[in-house]
Amino acid sequence: MRYLVRARVKPGREADLLNAIDSGALGHGSVAEGEYLRNMQDSRLCEDQTARWVEICYCPTPLQEERPYWEQFFDLTRVQDAHDRRKCRDHNGTESWACDGCDCTARLEEKLNTTGKSFMQCLRSGEMRLISLQQRPDSGHKE
Repeated sequence: MRYLVRARVKPGREADLLNAIDSGALGHGSVAEGEYLRNMQDSRLCEDQTARWVEICYCPTPLQEERPYWEQFFDLTRVQDAHDRRKCRDHNGTESWACDGCDCTARLEEKLNTTGKSFMQCLRSGEMRLISLQQRPDSGHKE
């Protein structure tokens, strides 16, 4: 099944996330190891400051296996079906592992590519750190 994932980088985790991506360590040990890096390359930063990407997952519960890896760096704000479950050949039993070569979310992915900004460019430029600082509650310090 394919899911549209919306997530916010946890405050203060931007540099750690970038290091995990650059070193290839993001998702290390997961059965979906390389998928994490692809997801980050394809992800978009939207106006509501969420990163969004389409993710393939074969778990009975959405992102069951991937969630602990993502939650090291992100607060997952929404995970939803990227297309009609009844039409998913893997989910309905027509073809096992069909999602790998399926283009069922091609239109959604094309739309995402024109939405917002490249998440990776924002992460590399430091823009994500600035957003994180703006989202933190007032620390109580007076200027």
